[in-house]
Amino acid sequence: MESAEQQEVRAVVRSIVEDFSHDWYVKRARAGLKVTELWEAIGESGFVGVNLPEEYGGGGMGIQELSVVAEELAAAGSPLLMLIVSPAICGTVIARFGTDEQKDRWLPGLATGRTRMAFAITEPDAGSNSHNIATTARRDGDDWILTGTKYYCSGADEADAMLVVARTGVDEKNGRASLSLFIVETPDANLQMTVIPVEVTAPEKQFTLFFDNVRVPAEGLLGNVDDGLRQIFFGLNPERIMSAATSNGIGRYALDRGARYARERQVWGAPIATHQGLAHPLAEAYVHVELARLMTSKAAWMYDSELDAGEASNMAKFAAADASVEALERAIQIHGGNGMSTEYGLADAWGFARVLKIAPVSREMVLNYISQHSLGLPRSY
Repeated sequence: MESAEQQEVRAVVRSIVEDFSHDWYVKRARAGLKVTELWEAIGESGFVGVNLPEEYGGGGMGIQELSVVAEELAAAGSPLLMLIVSPAICGTVIARFGTDEQKDRWLPGLATGRTRMAFAITEPDAGSNSHNIATTARRDGDDWILTGTKYYCSGADEADAMLVVARTGVDEKNGRASLSLFIVETPDANLQMTVIPVEVTAPEKQFTLFFDNVRVPAEGLLGNVDDGLRQIFFGLNPERIMSAATSNGIGRYALDRGARYARERQVWGAPIATHQGLAHPLAEAYVHVELARLMTSKAAWMYDSELDAGEASNMAKFAAADASVEALERAIQIHGGNGMSTEYGLADAWGFARVLKIAPVSREMVLNYISQHSLGLPRSY
């Protein structure tokens, strides 16, 4: 059950996003434009950094409230990837591990949305195995020199900085890479970005990043050297929860449009909603979206309560991603040929919904996690 404060957050965000239609969002995304006006409207109202500490200009709330913001944006047909990346991952990790100087430098801007930060972890040859990260950071006096390639970095072109995961050594106990986190300010002459064309209608583009001896000053190291993997996990559960919330919003958006069309569309003198062959698939999808919302709420509550939220976060992401695609597919089907029409605003949402079944963690890796950690089965990878 949501608190009165969380319900108020939901209502206010809903009222803000009503001024920005799905058509407006899609037209800008397809034209390669940003949705800066929407981001600023959410930020100026205090909702971009609702999860960040009050002393740095944030809302002092938690991932529960930020996930509400993400869900309502998506439910209105305007999901924002940067809300997952900038305040949820980067803001959370900096608030937890940053020095006082780093917090003073970055958190106020992240809290208002005036500063945006990207997250660079994925690599072409590492995939889900972070131990295979090849991007290196070596000391050069007091500075660090970063060299390597990152892949599928969301919104790198609009970020003022990025949180980069790099290899700084090898753990002698197990031979695995020792990782560290670095805040890299952009632009940088030695950092090149190349757009990855993807079939996703979203204002945030995907990039391959090439670090060619990028110099990072000593104060760019976040947290302790060689302790990056542990630090990353403080941001990965929020990432999964926020991805789930976004999927839930897409599912709600699809169900709303599907149900409206089923009520209004007349065939043989009656609304098509009177036919169980159409009503039941939509109703079943509604059940699955609501169940996913409950798991997402549980995961967010556990994370904010400083409980072990790994299982719940993975389950929420798994359930929500599946439920949103199901809801979207069934809403498209109930529209018939109109489901593929630009006018009805459903087919253009499919790419975004589908990619959330793959990222930020694939459903196969979620099942590996549940098999091992929840069921006690032997590790399979």
